[in-house]
Amino acid sequence: MARRKELAANERKEAMKTTYIAKLRNVPTSPRKMRLVADIVRGKEVFKALNILRFTNKDAAGSLEKLLRSAIANYEKKSGNVAQADNLYIKSLTVDGATQLKRISAAPQGRAHRIRKRSNHVTMVLGEITNA
Repeated sequence: MARRKELAANERKEAMKTTYIAKLRNVPTSPRKMRLVADIVRGKEVFKALNILRFTNKDAAGSLEKLLRSAIANYEKKSGNVAQADNLYIKSLTVDGATQLKRISAAPQGRAHRIRKRSNHVTMVLGEITNA
């Protein structure tokens, strides 16, 4: 039993050596607003996505551009190669909900309304384009 788990763990470690991930956690933007920008760049080549994010007029685009630059740096550090325009693309980009800050706003006749300030976690995985 232990040998099987050890082999599975070694396979996961080998797979992670060629996986280039960057994460952005607890971003104070609602997941819905972040997904609007994430949908634009998902699946695109890295430098095209950088240009799109640079000129997108949304607040979430700045956070995603920073995350993409971090993912490119992770790729260069991990693989030892320089990122080129034709060999990297955004393999997956997920936006998940994070914790909510719950506040109370005054309402008429002594009541109160709940305000939920949402935040999100973003995970970006880069993939290499194979010319086969």
